[in-house]
Amino acid sequence: MPQNAQRTALTVLGTVGAVGVGAAVWGIGIERYLFTVRHHELRILPAGADPLRVLHLSDAHMAPWQRRKQSWIAGLAALRPDFVVNTGDNLGHVDGLRGLRRAFDPLRGIPGVYVHGSNDRVAPSPRNPIKYFTGPSKVQHKPEPLDTGALDSYLTDDLGWADLNNTAARIDAGGLRIDTFGVSDAHRHWDRLEVLPPLIDALDERSPSDLSFGVTHAPYRRVLDAFTELGADAIFAGHTHGGQVRVPGVGALVANCDIPLRQARGLSDWSTGGRTVPLNVSAGLGHSIYAPVRFACRPEASLLTLLPRFEHGHGIR
Repeated sequence: MPQNAQRTALTVLGTVGAVGVGAAVWGIGIERYLFTVRHHELRILPAGADPLRVLHLSDAHMAPWQRRKQSWIAGLAALRPDFVVNTGDNLGHVDGLRGLRRAFDPLRGIPGVYVHGSNDRVAPSPRNPIKYFTGPSKVQHKPEPLDTGALDSYLTDDLGWADLNNTAARIDAGGLRIDTFGVSDAHRHWDRLEVLPPLIDALDERSPSDLSFGVTHAPYRRVLDAFTELGADAIFAGHTHGGQVRVPGVGALVANCDIPLRQARGLSDWSTGGRTVPLNVSAGLGHSIYAPVRFACRPEASLLTLLPRFEHGHGIR
């Protein structure tokens, strides 16, 4: 190879290497700590209703030593939410509940609901992070069990949130009657959609509701379609981490489920059976302790301000 060509090749390789190192330093050492609140407005409330502030939390993947994340989440109470939706994967370590208490305790007494992700029941396991980009992750055969009972006791008894794993509940918040229903982690096929219709009917028989939420950890199409057909006014999900590593100008490369990649993060619409409802997919607050990186995808919570609907349908702003 001519000497000039060799120098050009070395320059290119050096530049590529420097960019790669810089991206890794940013994603591992900086961006995964740049927590942010994503704000949205939704016009889905009955006419004359007061605004309702909904805090959507997801995928904390909490380990006890993650003090920076715990402090930031604790500070979200200053947003004064009226309602909390937690879409799972709260734990990232067998002792994660200790850190979760520090993070969530300031939200005690605010009405809320939650569902499980797999990391509410089994601990994450070491794996090659490159495999995350080859498609939806595979189930591990011998995962380490977590103390799900202690987690549920904390979320329900201490914080006062309703467990929506394959069930439904009516919650009073902000002067509204909110019918909520959800499923356990659809990525692990723990969802039991067939049990929901009679439970929702039973809520309706008591008295009409003002609003209806569908809550899932993993936003698989089958779940989103079913929630839309069951009458949800809004759907909340997590699981995707927003892609976790996004390409600027392109977006997510993987969602770890079958949702369209363009809907792997943020607020969008989901349509089926002649209905269209708002869908909020949180990019989440954390990551597996075995894949400590975020790139072009800051860890986040969502604050959705719900307002009275327009005369013709819902509105997103």
